[in-house]
Amino acid sequence: MVIRKRRRAILFPLILYAASAALSSYFLWHALNGERGLKAHDDYERQIALLDAQLAELKTERQQWQHRIGLMHNSAVDRDLLDEESRTRLGRIGANDLLVILPQEQ
Repeated sequence: MVIRKRRRAILFPLILYAASAALSSYFLWHALNGERGLKAHDDYERQIALLDAQLAELKTERQQWQHRIGLMHNSAVDRDLLDEESRTRLGRIGANDLLVILPQEQ
């Protein structure tokens, strides 16, 4: 009878501590590695930084296009820009133009 009480006095706290440690480790693991954990937060921060860089590039490109459209949108079209666009689209050169073909980089 004394042996059983001593076993209970030792085993119950050990089982209680083991169960609470297992439960705590479960929640801790999910706090670090889960869908909304700390590692996922770092991944989201990296994605945000990449998307911000892309946004800055796209804004710069948009400003360039707006400038070119502004040159063509006025009542007087910029003749140089019109000439450049027509030659690029048609793939032609003028009779007095000099064509320089550069070697391709490998």
